[in-house]
Order: sequence, then C-alpha cells, then structure tokens
Amino acid sequence: MAEVRVNLEAHSYTIHIMPGGISHVGALMRRLPLGDKALIVTDENVCPLYAGTLTDSLTAAGFTVAMVTVKPGEGSKSLTAANAVFTEAISKGLDRKSPIIALGGGVVGDLAGFAAATYLRGVPFIQVPTTLLAQVDSSVGGKTAVNHELGKNLIGAFYQPNLVVIDPTALETLPDRELKAGLAEVIKYGVIADQNFFADLAAAAAALLTREPAVLATVIGRCCELKAEIVAQDERESSLRMLLNFGHTVGHAVEAVGGYSEYNHGEGVAIGMHAAGLISKGMGLCKHEDVEILQQLLSRMGLPLTAPGYSPQALISYLQRDKKMESGKINWVLMTGIGQVKITREVTDSAIKEALAQIT
Repeated sequence: MAEVRVNLEAHSYTIHIMPGGISHVGALMRRLPLGDKALIVTDENVCPLYAGTLTDSLTAAGFTVAMVTVKPGEGSKSLTAANAVFTEAISKGLDRKSPIIALGGGVVGDLAGFAAATYLRGVPFIQVPTTLLAQVDSSVGGKTAVNHELGKNLIGAFYQPNLVVIDPTALETLPDRELKAGLAEVIKYGVIADQNFFADLAAAAAALLTREPAVLATVIGRCCELKAEIVAQDERESSLRMLLNFGHTVGHAVEAVGGYSEYNHGEGVAIGMHAAGLISKGMGLCKHEDVEILQQLLSRMGLPLTAPGYSPQALISYLQRDKKMESGKINWVLMTGIGQVKITREVTDSAIKEALAQIT
C-alpha cells in the first residue's frame, strides 16, 4: 500500500493505492466526518464487477447505500445523467454529510463529482477509479464536469474529493483499448514534468501492456505524485496546472468531431500530444528528435498518432470554442523538450494548420 497526500490546506486529502482497496473503502471513509447514507454512481460495465464489493464494504462500515447506474461512455457526462443522480439523492434523503461515491472511469468520476459539487451546494465526494486513465489522472485534482453538445467539459466545477482509493487489481478486467487510453495520460506526465520517468516508461512498455502489477503500481504512484505537486501549487488552473492540458486541446477537438464515439479520451489525447509536438517543432520550440521520441513511445503503447479522414477545418471549429480560450487566443501547452513544456498564446495559424494537416 502507498499513500500520496494532496496538500490543499482545508481541501487536502489522501490517495490510497492498495491492491484490493475497493473492499477497504468503507473503513477508510469511516475515518472522515460523514453521515450514514451514501450514494454510489457507477456504469453498466463496472457495476457487475465491483459494485457488490464496494456495497459490502460500505454496509459493513455502517452506511446505508443507494446506487445510480448509467450507461458507459461519454454520453453519460450530461445534465440528463446528472439529474438522475440528483433524483436518487433527493429520493433517498441524502443530506450535506452524505457522500457521493464515483465507482468507475473518468466519465463516472466527472459525473459523480459534478453532482457532488452541486447537490445541496456541495456534499462529500469519494473517488474509487477503476480505469488506468482515472487512476493516474481524472480522479485526482478535483476537476468535475459534464459535456454540452457544443463542447466537452463546458459545464463543471473545481471540487476536490475527500478521499481517493486506487485499487490496481481493478485493471485486470480493463479492456486493452482502455488500458492503452490510460497510458496516454501516463506518457503525458513524462513529457510535461519528468524526463527520467518518460525514459522509464519506454523501458517498461512491454510490462505495462501485459499489466505487471508491481510496474503498474509504481507508475500509478508516480503519476499521482506529479499531479499532486502541480495541483497543490495551482488548484484552479490559473497558471501551472494548465501544463496538465498537454495534448488535450486538439485531443478534445478530435473527440468532439468523432461524436465522442470514434476515439476515446486517451486516444484523443495521444493524437493531440502528437499535434502539440508538431506545432512545437513548427514553432522552433523543440527538436525534431523530441517529436520522434514521443511518436515512438505512443506507437509502442498502441496509441493512434492521426485521425485519418478528419477535416482540419472541423477541428479548428472546435478549437475556437476551447474552454482555455482567452481574448480569442488559446493557451497552448507546447514542448520545449522531453520533460519540459511551456504555456504560450503566441502560436501562428500556419503552425496549427500545418500540424492538423499532418494528423488528418
């Protein structure tokens, strides 16, 4: 078992990384000042795998448990799904000390977190992520949101969890495609903050793809440490935390153009990181070799580099309503080398168009 502390003064919390951790959630929650009612939010894929174990853990700890199960996929990050969570919470009499628990991947975490942030103006929130992407990224840091038909994550709040319990053994049931999607976010941490970690990932690629438990646990822990360090310095993404958006600007556009069904989030981020690398090279910020190294690792992890058949103009239309836009310009996160990035708004249209032409 490992622990990572996210230091945010009054909003600080602990990430517990422990094999079999789902069966210990109830006991860990009892250390917190919570009420006796709890609401689990999960999806139809995860529910039959882990909801019983979590429910038993909560019941043994004295909680009365309710549950909302949504359809898997990006379509459940919606106001309609959030309303279903609110309805269940109200009907079961959840009060301001009643926790909402996210059991699932990034979609479930974002949905449950948004509901927790807004139900009764805020109730306790517990993250129990079951995908690699959620374990290394979306469950930590307090970003919650639902989508709008005009863009991703446009309706949301910064709302920190009270507790995160990461059970690496849950990855044993994760489909290969979803494992690889999580590896995209893992690679991101190496690019933005830790050259040595990036090199370690390249050496451990085979072990990660075959889900060696010790390697996965080490990688998850390092990603959580890196994110905790960044979030502790910039909780609400006013400056430093923007670095975590590397690859996400174009990545979100790729997801949106595909109707959130052709490419999942990690695949979109992989394509977006490739695009960001190409823009960086086009702007003279990094060497050609840096982009090649990134391309090679993404490919080794089985991730896409391009979105064939997509229209650059369609991608640009989504870029123009990116939530990171300020005064008509996007805050781009670009590479200056492996392990180093910078935030800039001074990116030429020609560099963007040239990169988009190479990924479509």
